[in-house]
Amino acid sequence: MVRRQGIEASVAIKEDFMTPVSTPRSEFLAGMRDTIPMDVAALPFGIIFGALAVNAGLSPFGAQAMSLFVFAGSAQFIATGLVAQNVSALFIVVTTFVVNLRHALYSATLAPYLRHVKARWLPLMGFTLTDETFVIVFKRFEERGALPYGQWYFLGSSAVMYANWQLCTLVGIIAGRTIPNPQGWGLEFAATVTFTGMVVSMLRNRSTGLAVIAAGVVALIANPLPNRLGLMLAALAGVVAGVIGKSLFREDQVERLGALDSDVTPVARSQEVTNE
Repeated sequence: MVRRQGIEASVAIKEDFMTPVSTPRSEFLAGMRDTIPMDVAALPFGIIFGALAVNAGLSPFGAQAMSLFVFAGSAQFIATGLVAQNVSALFIVVTTFVVNLRHALYSATLAPYLRHVKARWLPLMGFTLTDETFVIVFKRFEERGALPYGQWYFLGSSAVMYANWQLCTLVGIIAGRTIPNPQGWGLEFAATVTFTGMVVSMLRNRSTGLAVIAAGVVALIANPLPNRLGLMLAALAGVVAGVIGKSLFREDQVERLGALDSDVTPVARSQEVTNE
């Protein structure tokens, strides 16, 4: 018995010191690495946006500025289409706001895993939160729990997405000014495949399934409405259904308990650091 306990203690000590230490740099690089496949899938999506933007009447500077300061692919596409239809600025703002309400659900889902992060991080994380980064970061947190430097993993992922989006927009702007009819390129199909893959990978509970079904049904029914109203209503329906589903199935309580009980990335005691 004594011998067995000694062996177990030796193994525990060995594993303690062999476990990789979580640092801001290691988490940032891991976030970048894990997001590269999403970047590849987003390449045509960004290029076609840049091309459509200049063909819709935006100046090259205006198209690039939209990617720099808005950084929301679906909202940018919608806004560009509405600009081409000479819709009022107020309507464009309201439409893109409703479409991006899903980010409120993203934030609520990630919040239990980032409760230790100081408030100064939140504006930057909120601005750089995208569908792709949410999927990558949430998967990481689900597998490993509340990482001590989880915000650095988040920023590593979003930094790659941001740089990729700016570059693709620029390529699209150049191509859109030299190649006619960007709508005929067929590149938007890549965006459909990408988002379908992300949605399928996130179907892990009943509230998410309810949100997908609600948004899909409303999108089909409201598709004939003008000025992208159908998409706006579908996004709103999905958000409402997701919130109701979390409350109805009590999944929000389960997620909070899971995050509170999850293990933080283990590190050797001699190498523990204070989170900033």
